[in-house]
This record gives sequence, structure tokens and C-alpha cells, in this order.
Amino acid sequence: MSTTPDLIDLAPDCRVPVLWKTSARARRLSVRIDPRRQAVLVTLPSGFPRTQALDFLKSQTRWINRRLAPLQQAPAFLPDRTIPLEGKPHTIIHQPAARGGVWIEGDKIFVSGAEEFITRRVTDFLRARARLTLGAELRAMASTSGLHPARLDIRDTSSRWGSCSSSGRIMLSWRLVMAPDLVRHYLIAHELTHLRHMNHGPAFWALVDQLTPHRRQAEAWLKQHGPSLLGAQ
Repeated sequence: MSTTPDLIDLAPDCRVPVLWKTSARARRLSVRIDPRRQAVLVTLPSGFPRTQALDFLKSQTRWINRRLAPLQQAPAFLPDRTIPLEGKPHTIIHQPAARGGVWIEGDKIFVSGAEEFITRRVTDFLRARARLTLGAELRAMASTSGLHPARLDIRDTSSRWGSCSSSGRIMLSWRLVMAPDLVRHYLIAHELTHLRHMNHGPAFWALVDQLTPHRRQAEAWLKQHGPSLLGAQ
């Protein structure tokens, strides 16, 4: 896959970054948004003409613009920027001479050390907090529901907030630690329900609604704000 996006003019005054990937396993052209790179990722089957792919991209200009636009509001882990933590805004404050790495005081996140390490240090801090917060919330709901996963993995995914394997292993994105309580509650309920129903049939949704009252509100929040969290860095 190309590591540097090509800037493609899809329409007048519409230039977007495009990453190209050729896959021998791909059976058809696929297009998705890469939130980390804030670019369009195009996967081509072997031998697929790029000119044909470009024509398809141009036909999807409105769809692409709608999905790239929210990424421009993605939180940046930089000094004096405000990022959400458990749904509440916190401002990143750089204190280069201080000790302690990263810590929270009120609505501020303090970061010590050299400025070039701030993004990595904040990311590491949020990952660690996600493991503690999401782990505690998962255990609490597992205890009350009787649905116990074999394991919890905290990962960084580009499009999925969570998953549940047939072996009972649940994965949650560390970026959920930035989301409000009700969103985390819903997504944990969603993945725990997959321990009983490995589908999205009526019985699945009925159990989700037993475990959490927040489904509709959380889904609406994720639709509006989820893309920006996936692009946070």
C-alpha cells in the first residue's frame, strides 16, 4: 500500500488524499475512509485499471466529502488543545520541566518532558486509562448480566469500536475512553450480548436493550462524533 497519499482532484475545488492498495485477494474495488491518515483508502484487485477506479471515486465525491469533513474536527494531542476524556473537555497543558509524565488536575491534562513527545505521551496515557476504565465497566456489567468474556483486549482500530470472537474474547477500542459514559455503556452491552448471540437478530437487540437504556442515544452520538474520535491523534 502507498504510504503517502496522492492528492486527487475529484471535482472543481475538491482535492482529496487517496491511498492506493492492490490486493490479490480482493474480488472487487472497495473504497473506505482511513481516519488516522484522513484519506480515502482504495483497494484494487490485481490488474484493476486505476483509471476506472478514479472514475468511480469521482462518482462518489459527495459521499467522500461527507465522511472526510468530520475528521477535520478530530482532537489533536497537542499543547493548549482541548480533547474529550470520558465525554468531558480537557485542555492539554505542557509543563516541560515538571516530572510525572502525564496527570490530570480538574479539567486539565498536564504533560511533562519535551514537546515532541507530547502526542505519544498523551496517547499512552489514554490507552492505559482506557484499559482501567473499560476493564472496570466491562467487569461490572458482566457481573450483573452473567455474561463473562474469556478475555478483554484494548486495541487501536480504524473503523470498529469493538468486537467479540467465537472464543469469547472481547475487543474494545481505547478511543472509547474519550466518549461519554452512555456510549461506553452501550458498546460494552453490545459486545457482551454477542457472547450469547453471534448475530444482530431480534433476540440480540432485545438483550442489548435489557442491558442498557442508551442504545438510541449512543448510536446517534457515534454517528455524529465517532469519526472525529477515530481520527484523534
